[in-house]
Formats: sequence, C-alpha cells, structure tokens
Amino acid sequence: MPVILGIESSCDDTAAAVLIDGHICSNIIANQKVHKQYGGVVPELAARAHLQNIIPVVDQALSTANIDKKEVNAVAYTIGPGLIGSLLVGNSFAKSLSMSLGVPLIEVNHMQAHLLVHFEKSIPDPSFPFLGLTVSGGHTQLVLVNSPSEMEVIGQTIDDAVGEAFDKAGKMIGLPYPAGPYIDKYAENGEPNIPFSMPRVPGLDFSFSGFKTSVLYYLRKQHQLDKDYIQNHRNDLCSSVQHILVRILMEKLEKAVIQTGIKEIVIGGGVSANSGLRQALSKQTDWNVFIPPLSFTTDNAAMIAVAGYFKYQNKNFGVMDRQAQSRMSL
Repeated sequence: MPVILGIESSCDDTAAAVLIDGHICSNIIANQKVHKQYGGVVPELAARAHLQNIIPVVDQALSTANIDKKEVNAVAYTIGPGLIGSLLVGNSFAKSLSMSLGVPLIEVNHMQAHLLVHFEKSIPDPSFPFLGLTVSGGHTQLVLVNSPSEMEVIGQTIDDAVGEAFDKAGKMIGLPYPAGPYIDKYAENGEPNIPFSMPRVPGLDFSFSGFKTSVLYYLRKQHQLDKDYIQNHRNDLCSSVQHILVRILMEKLEKAVIQTGIKEIVIGGGVSANSGLRQALSKQTDWNVFIPPLSFTTDNAAMIAVAGYFKYQNKNFGVMDRQAQSRMSL
C-alpha cells in the first residue's frame, strides 16, 4: 500500500497531495492572490509565495490524510514545464525531503500529469490508447497517449495558449484576472452573436493570436461609436468569446478523431473547467469522454501524485542532480 506525496509548484499555486494505494486522501492548494492587481502572474512574486507556502501546505496535506511523514514511500514533484523560479522551490523541497526520509524521488512532467490524473481510483479511467486535450493558460496540446509513459504531441498551439486567450480577451472586456471563470459566468446570460474571427491553421495545430487581435479591433471600433458598448454588451461579448474558443478546440479535436480513429477522449488543464467546453464534449455521443472533477482541473498536486504512482510501480525514480526545466517535451 504505497504512500506517495505529490508536490506541485509550476506556476502560482503551491500544492501538495497524498495518494495511498491509488486513492487521493488529501489535495491541498494555496492560491496566490497577489497577482490579481497586476493582471497576470509575476514570476518573482510567485517564487517568493511558494517559499512561504510550501511547508505549511505539505504539513496540511499529511495531516489531512492522517499520515506521518515517516510513512511516505516516495516524493513526486513537478520537474517542468513551468516558471523556473517556482519550479525550483518545489524541486529543492522535494529533493531535501526525499533525502531526509531516505525514500525515492520521482520526477513528473506537469502536462502528462494533467492527463494521468484520470487514473485516480475514485473516478472512471480511460483505456489506452486515447486522445488527450490539454488546455491551460500556458499550453494547448493534442496528445496521442499509448501508455502512461508513451505520449506523442500530434497538435499544439503555434503562438498563445487558449487559457491565455480567455484571460486577455477578458481583460479587454474589463474583467478581473484570471478572466476565464468570469467569462464562463457572464456567457450563461449572453448570446454568441458577435463574429470574432476564426483562425485557420492547417493540420492539428492551434493559433489564438489572431483571435485576440480580432477582439481588440472590434472593441476599439465599438468604443468609438458607443463609450458604454462593453458595459452594455458584456454578456454577449463573453458568450461570443467562449463560443469561438470552444469551437476552435472542438474542430481540431474532431479532426484528430477522424485522423486517428480513436474515440477515447481525455481532457485536462485549467480550461477543462469551462462549462461551454464541457457541454460541447458531452454532446459527442459517439465518443467516450473523460472530463476531470473540478478539483483536478487547475494546477494541483493530486495529478502529480497519480503520475508519480505509475513511475513508482515501475521503479522509474529520479536523480538528485537533475534540474527543473521551464520547457520540456512529453
């Protein structure tokens, strides 16, 4: 009955989780509110907050799971990708704890973990092979997953991530950071009747920079005609932004299903919490779709612990001299 402690610090959330025999027994996340006033994550501030949060977060994860640190069999942590300063905090802490406890260290790829969290034993798990769609503020990828250790990116953004497109569009509409949840909320009472541009990128790759430019030019033009346009049309603006971004994702996913013949679909990442995307996926009755619980959508350590569990079973352990990586492939 292995006990895995997972540690996540890739961006602005300090997280720790305890997994016992494949079941998540605690999943603690400390959010950093300091970034709201800047309209985005400030890397230096994020790293400092991780230093303040990591010890109490790990302590709370252990106590919530009713586990003493001496009962931990392995320490899994995010080695990348992410903000290098943030990653280094989790990297250093995990190595120190692993060494002091005399237990294996497990390196986990953050993006792989977003897909592997579906194998936590309390939720339905997909069958291999499956198509993974990872959607977040930093990544947008289509992944062919043949096993927990064999993943191939078959499509990805060539510029910005879909989560970043949500946030930047929301900022133009006057919404707080992070804007994604606010867009989702206001979209419920709006109509997708504003014709923002749809990028046309060949193959399975994505692009969102042109969409953001379309939103900017449209709002600039409307503001010249009516100073209160955004305030008076906020719900429709949010509905239109969400509609286009979800449509971009779904069109590429549908194309991937046709090309690969795989109808086992797994979604992961912060944008997987979006209700518009969830509704669009639920309408695909020919697919076997796996959507994570909301607690597993944003950055969390449960997914790191689950991914680490696979490596623990295969004795695929990390080394002390490997450094955190801001960029890394699957």
